[in-house]
Amino acid sequence: MKKLRLGIIGTGGIARACHIQPLLKNPEIEVVAVCDIVEAKLAQFAKEFGIKDTYLHYRDLLDRGDIDAVDICTPNYLHSTIAVDALKKGKHVFTEKPDAVSVEEVMKMQKTAAESGKILMVMRNNRYRPDTQFLKKYITTGHLGQIYAAKCGWIRRRGIPGAGGWFTTKAQSGGGPLIDLGVHMIDVTMWMMGSPRPVSVVGSSFSKFSQNTATPDSVHSGFGEKKAGGIFDVEDMAMGFIKFDNGACLSIEFSWASNVENEDAYFELLGDKAGAKSHWGAPLKIFSETNGTLIDSTPLLPNTNPEIGQHGLNLYHFANCVLHGEAPDFVPQQGVDMIKILTAIYKSAETGKEITLEK
Repeated sequence: MKKLRLGIIGTGGIARACHIQPLLKNPEIEVVAVCDIVEAKLAQFAKEFGIKDTYLHYRDLLDRGDIDAVDICTPNYLHSTIAVDALKKGKHVFTEKPDAVSVEEVMKMQKTAAESGKILMVMRNNRYRPDTQFLKKYITTGHLGQIYAAKCGWIRRRGIPGAGGWFTTKAQSGGGPLIDLGVHMIDVTMWMMGSPRPVSVVGSSFSKFSQNTATPDSVHSGFGEKKAGGIFDVEDMAMGFIKFDNGACLSIEFSWASNVENEDAYFELLGDKAGAKSHWGAPLKIFSETNGTLIDSTPLLPNTNPEIGQHGLNLYHFANCVLHGEAPDFVPQQGVDMIKILTAIYKSAETGKEITLEK
């Protein structure tokens, strides 16, 4: 049986929490090498997970001809640089989100992937939840009708990740919760809507909690490494509005810290036949009408592959695309559209104006 020989670049929290375990459980994937610039972290990771070959520089890992693909788990600003270099070396690429921190970089990724003929995929784990998998099929078969409006968000009461570290340093992260959390919920909502092309955005951003000392109430605040007295030059909340080429619209809100009741990640879809709502910790709900009567329904969904998780299922899809020719459910143009949206919302927040997106 042919295996996908994989190298992991970056051994931080996301690699440990969401990538390494499902990769090791898949008999068609062999993790042959790992890289990190921090030698002690690298050594501990390799020892803990039984990975023989280690590298302090990713280019040395890419020089190996026996590695088919790389899994990039670095801070945001390195995603595009490493991805482009890997594609040029003939490797298939899977990278954590966000795709890149600028439109120029994400378009370079798209161009290099096309030229190399290799698969480029970016983590979109929320597409692999039981509720979203069901709902996508439900929408595809026409049950919601035309989706003309939607809203989504991920709001936290106190959940700033790695305050003072790379998460809150714009030069390394590209921004705050908009680029950190926004990729997740904007993507899954647009995916449900059929991935329409965004044409304009308007947005606002705020930074009110950089000095807050309240105890975090979100499990997600554990990502990143905090640095006392470090940099905090990103927003802690952003809101916006996106218009699409088919006339549909999407309202968004994202925060690491805000005075809300509790953390919530959600999307809501409005179709002309039915609507749907997914909120944190609550079952999927569908709202429709039958024989002149309003109907609320809740699908009974199995928790498929809970030991692998959404991230693992996304990684397995990548492996199946490389090994078995499965059609990718993510294409680089979706990443380009995402970074155009996020960049334009930041620009709108700075200028106070609606921003039109170029094709």
